[in-house]
Amino acid sequence: MHNLLTGAPTERYPESRLFSPPDTELAAPPRPTPADKGIRLRAWQKEALEAFDACASPNFLAVATPGAGKTTFALTVARRALVARTIKRIVIVVPTQHLKLQWAHAAERFGIHLDPDWASAYGALPSDVHGVVVTYQQVAANPQALRQMVRDSLAVLDEIHHAADSRSWGEGVRIAFEHAWRRLGLSGTPFRSDQSSIPFVRYEGDLACSDYEYGYGEALKDKTVVRPVYFPRINGRMEWMAPDGNSYSATFEDKLTRDLASQRLRTALDVEGEWLPAVLTQAHAQLIHLRAKDPKAAGLVIAMDQDHANGIAEILRQKTGVVAVVATSDDPGASRKISAFSDSRDPWIVAVRMVSEGVDIPRLRVGVYATNTITDLFFRQAVGRLVRWHGGTTKQTAYMFIPDDPRVRASALTIADQRRHSLRKEENADDPFGVAPPPEERNEQEPELEEQLSLFAALSSVPLDEQGRPHDESRVFEEGGDEIPDFLGGPVDTSLPVVESAWESIAPVPLPDPEPAASRLPATGPLAKRRELREQNSAVVRELVHLTDKRHADINAELNKKAGIKRISEASIRQLEKRFVVAQEWLRKL
Repeated sequence: MHNLLTGAPTERYPESRLFSPPDTELAAPPRPTPADKGIRLRAWQKEALEAFDACASPNFLAVATPGAGKTTFALTVARRALVARTIKRIVIVVPTQHLKLQWAHAAERFGIHLDPDWASAYGALPSDVHGVVVTYQQVAANPQALRQMVRDSLAVLDEIHHAADSRSWGEGVRIAFEHAWRRLGLSGTPFRSDQSSIPFVRYEGDLACSDYEYGYGEALKDKTVVRPVYFPRINGRMEWMAPDGNSYSATFEDKLTRDLASQRLRTALDVEGEWLPAVLTQAHAQLIHLRAKDPKAAGLVIAMDQDHANGIAEILRQKTGVVAVVATSDDPGASRKISAFSDSRDPWIVAVRMVSEGVDIPRLRVGVYATNTITDLFFRQAVGRLVRWHGGTTKQTAYMFIPDDPRVRASALTIADQRRHSLRKEENADDPFGVAPPPEERNEQEPELEEQLSLFAALSSVPLDEQGRPHDESRVFEEGGDEIPDFLGGPVDTSLPVVESAWESIAPVPLPDPEPAASRLPATGPLAKRRELREQNSAVVRELVHLTDKRHADINAELNKKAGIKRISEASIRQLEKRFVVAQEWLRKL
C-alpha cells in the first residue's frame, strides 16, 4: 500500500525533527494510523495536485474561484512536501495583515505551524516552526532576509497579482524567491497585467496563463462547493452639481459620459440621499428572511472610505436597529473585529478594503456593493465573499445588491452567465448597456481628484425599481425557489449531479522530538501558545526589572542563556516554557 500524499510505501519510520542540526540526516515521517484524520479534497483539488506534480516548471499558477478551497489545496501541497522531506520550510505571502492570521490558523488544522508574527529582525526560525506568513509589503522591504530562508523551500504566493501593485513589490518577490524549490501562485480570478509583468507567471501577450483553472461555473456544477449568487440591482434618479457648476439629473438607464456616470454613482451612494438607505433596508429584509432558516447568516456592506462606512453603520442603526461592525483598512483593530465577527451571530459588517479579498467568513450571504470602485477584479473579489459554501442545508443562495450602474451591471452579468452555466467567455464588442467604458478603461478605478470632489455636490437620490416606479423595500427572494429573479434573466439550473469529494490519508507533519516541558500552559494551538508564552515572558521580565533595578537587556540576556537560546524570537515553545520557569524561580528568590 502506498501513501496517497507521498507515493511512498506506508511502512513505519522513527520520529525525528523537521529542522535538524547541520549535517544530520532527516528521517522519514511515521506511518499514518487509523486515528489520523484525513484531508477532505474536492475533485478539482485532486486534479490540481496531479497537475502540480506533473508540472516540470518550478512555477505553478492555480486560478480557482473564491470559496473553492485554494488554501486547502496549497496547504496540502505544502504538507506533502514536508512529509516527504522534500522541503524544510514554507513561506506564505499574502496581501494583508489579516490574511496572515487566517493562513496561520488554517495551517494548524493540517498540523503545520506557521509564524504570522515573524519579522526580518527576528533571525532564525524556532525549531518547532515550519515556516512563516508575510505580506507582499514585508517581502519588498527586505527580500534578502527571506532569500536565505526559502532556498530549497516552498513559496506560496497568495493572490499573486498583488506582486504587480508596485515595481518594488514585484522586484522584491523575484529576489526573495528565485531560489525556492517551487513557487505556487494562487489567484481567485483570472487577471491581466496591464502595467508590469508578475514574477514567476507565464504570459501570452498581456494575459497571465494558469497551469490549472477552476471557475465559478464549474464549481456550481459540482455543487456543495460554492453558492449561486444573485444580483438584485436597484435603479434610481439622482440629482447633483458637477464640478463645472452645472446641475444634472439622471437615472441609471440614461446614457452619460464617463465622468458624469461616475458622479451619478457617487450621488446614489451618498449617505444623505434616499437611494442608499432604501437599498440597505431591502438587503436587511432579505437577511432577516434568510436568518429564519440560517440564524448565523450575515450581511456585508462594502463602503468607499472610513467616513462612508460610519455613515452606513448609522443608517443601519436608524433603519433596522442593528449595530453593525465597522472594519476599515486604517483601523489597527480591524483584523480582530473581522475574526470576532466571523465567529459571532452579528448580522452586519461594513468594510473598506478589508473583506474584499481572501477573507473567509462563510456565513456571509447578503452583500451591498456601496463603493465607487468599479474594477471587474475588485467586484469579483467582493462577490467572492458571498459564495463560500457553509455546510448544512443543500440549497444555499446569496444576494449581492448592486447599483444599476451599467459598469457594475456588466461585471455582475459575467458572473450571472457563469451561474447559468453559459459557455460564453467574452462580451460582444457592442456594449449591451450603452454606458460601459472602453475596454482599456474598464479596469480603472473611479477618479477621485481633490479639486473635483471639492466642487462636486450630491443633491438627491431616489430609488426606483426595474420599471422606473418607486422602489419596493419590502421585496424579498425565496431561497431555493424555482426562479430567483436578479433582473439579469433566467433561473439557475439545479438539476446537475453532485461531484463527490474524496479523503486522502495523511502522515503527521514531522516536528521536533518530544522533550519534557518545564511547564504546560493552556492554549488552543501552537500559534496561541507561542503568543501567550511570549507575553508571559515579557511580563515576568518587566517584574524582574522593577525588583532588581537591572536593565531589560541584562535580564533578557541571562534568561536566554539559561534557556539555551540566542533571542526570544528564535525560541521554540519548549524553550519559551523553560525560560518562563527560570524567570519564575528567579522571582521566588527575590
